[in-house]
Amino acid sequence: MKATEPEQVYSVQNSAAMIRTLTLIATLSGLLVVIVVELTRPLIAENQRIAVEQAIFQVLPGAVQWQKYYLRDEKLVFAEATDSGISIYAGFDQQGKFVGIATEASAQGYADTIRLLYGYKPGCECITGIKILKSAETPGLGDKIFKDNNFIANFKALIAQLNRDNTALENAIITVKHGKKTQAWQIDAISGATVSSRAIGKALNQSAQYILPRLVKQFPRIKLKTSVKVD
Repeated sequence: MKATEPEQVYSVQNSAAMIRTLTLIATLSGLLVVIVVELTRPLIAENQRIAVEQAIFQVLPGAVQWQKYYLRDEKLVFAEATDSGISIYAGFDQQGKFVGIATEASAQGYADTIRLLYGYKPGCECITGIKILKSAETPGLGDKIFKDNNFIANFKALIAQLNRDNTALENAIITVKHGKKTQAWQIDAISGATVSSRAIGKALNQSAQYILPRLVKQFPRIKLKTSVKVD
């Protein structure tokens, strides 16, 4: 039986009202999401900043003070003078002597992007430690990149030496199969977590290949101006 004209009008009006209601709910939900994101953004950024600053002393043994720069337009610029570029943290010992730098690197892991902070000392031309800042790798396997002591030992003195022209690393940092490491610039992978292990090697190599040639001539000019001391 066909609907009467009043019934058809009511049906159309009812559908229109439902659409308006759903549209309003969707709009309010979207607005709430935006508000929450904007309100939490400063808190997230502050927590990330604290995590990085606490990690500086872990990846740079001997450093008790640090000073932030940005690598911008091939030059190191004090953080007070700019807010853009690649963050570089210069570490100093108790006497104010330059020890080395810490900076971030990242690469795609098995589940998501792995983000880390690593230290580099020009005195030994080596990476002196890493600290995982962000990882969503598989518990029990991929998360060994920050739990496995043997893997972490790779980064106590991982060679990152520049070539004669200071244009690139003499030997690329690479991850090799577990038990196959023969060179000081190689990373011994974690058995069963090769993808995560390789992501660490890729992140360090890409970062060092870009940053170190641009910093090597500026290392002698890094002097302690302002600092943050470890508690």
